[in-house]
Amino acid sequence: MIKTGIFGGSFNPIHRGHVALAQAIRERAGLDEVWMMVSPQNPLKRQADLLDDGLRLQMVRRAIADEPGLAACDYEFSLPRPSYTWDTLEHLRKDEPQRCFSLIIGADNWQLFPRWYRAEELMDRYALWIYPRPGYTVDVRSLPRNARFIEAPLMDISSTEIRRRVRCGAPIDELVPAAIIDDVKQYYADTDNR
Repeated sequence: MIKTGIFGGSFNPIHRGHVALAQAIRERAGLDEVWMMVSPQNPLKRQADLLDDGLRLQMVRRAIADEPGLAACDYEFSLPRPSYTWDTLEHLRKDEPQRCFSLIIGADNWQLFPRWYRAEELMDRYALWIYPRPGYTVDVRSLPRNARFIEAPLMDISSTEIRRRVRCGAPIDELVPAAIIDDVKQYYADTDNR
């Protein structure tokens, strides 16, 4: 079985923190691959805040092109919306029987996890890797058997901050992979694409 972690997000835009985190988790969790699953619509976020799905996917592909073990994934684009993690993983399990899927989420999402669609079934069927997020704590001793807290770099970079910087004309070179700096500046300065 190919151990494949699903790291879902809007990646609006993807940044260096996402990439470093995905690599750290892949190595520390012993995963063969991490799929950066670009979400077309997060049920907990407003759709109007998202750049076009295809543009976000294109930036993820370019940002991780030289990153071993990482892959951009548009699987949810063909699923009914809003996209729920349970549905995505169940479809993947049927379509990719040679893979053992697990879910990668931040400590912020772990606090919201009881509100997720079919949360208990998700936890019963799939391993969860929980990574640290600034301002959120995880009580490791109370985690269910299928959930593990994984020590990973604490990334204090946010896509929201990157979008704000672009609108203000502030530098973003240290925050996003070099391959997509120009794209981020163009797409997020141009409000017609949102």
